Amino acid sequence: KGNKSVGVGHQYCGNVGKTANSQVAVFGCLCNGQYASLVDGRLYLPASWVSDEARCHGAGIPESERVFKTKQELAVDIIKHQLAMGIAFDYVGADGLYGNDAAFAREIDKLGLVYVFDIHSDQQVYLEKPELYLPERKTTKGPAPKKLKASTEAIPTCEYIKALESSHWKKIDIRHSAKGVLKGLFHFKTVYIWDKNTNRIEERLLVVSKRKAKNGEEIKYSFSNASLVQYSEQAVAYMQAQRFFIEHSFKEQKQILGMDQFQTRKWLSWYHQVALNLMVGCFM
Repeated sequence: KGNKSVGVGHQYCGNVGKTANSQVAVFGCLCNGQYASLVDGRLYLPASWVSDEARCHGAGIPESERVFKTKQELAVDIIKHQLAMGIAFDYVGADGLYGNDAAFAREIDKLGLVYVFDIHSDQQVYLEKPELYLPERKTTKGPAPKKLKASTEAIPTCEYIKALESSHWKKIDIRHSAKGVLKGLFHFKTVYIWDKNTNRIEERLLVVSKRKAKNGEEIKYSFSNASLVQYSEQAVAYMQAQRFFIEHSFKEQKQILGMDQFQTRKWLSWYHQVALNLMVGCFM
């Protein structure tokens, strides 16, 4: 409530599933089999906070932290911090906010890490690597074309899978779960994306899974930089499925440890409270 709590603002809040007056943070979670716990976090400061020196001072935000960073940049900070501390992990997973950001994927790739990022079902992909070109000028009137075009057409991932036959899917035993072996149908395809911010064509491994759910069928789409020469299809399927434990960790933190119930106003108290939550979660 109000506008005094550090970082508070009218912004999208995953806790209520819509835009609301809330605090937002980016968290890191470590998973090992069926064990998982949140281990790191960064408070997101909206631009309206960063540009208001008096407000930042009142909330006790250190001057070095009064810089606007996107959620993706905060995620990179978390990963770099974990690496600097010597924490070992095999790959990085994230939801669609991060998976649809080509710049974020490049940053993780630069760190030499394997990633499997969820993407939105309408993500545009090229089934063959396109060439970028400037269209020829068709008339002497008007300005010359400046907008690049691709030599092949892109297609949304949700439309691509509609043309797949049953033989294009492979049944994989992903891992053991509380209800037995978790299974799913998987499809793997090398695709290409066009990052129009940099005009770069980049290769991705598209991973699509279909699993039975309470309301029918759950379809999940992901991008990865993993090579199927180095990793088995089952290993990549396992990586995609492990993001379940991140959401499960949040559920436990909120329902059992009250992560979303504390009321702190200032920067240091927010980090103290979150640190206590993470330590108790790790202990449990």
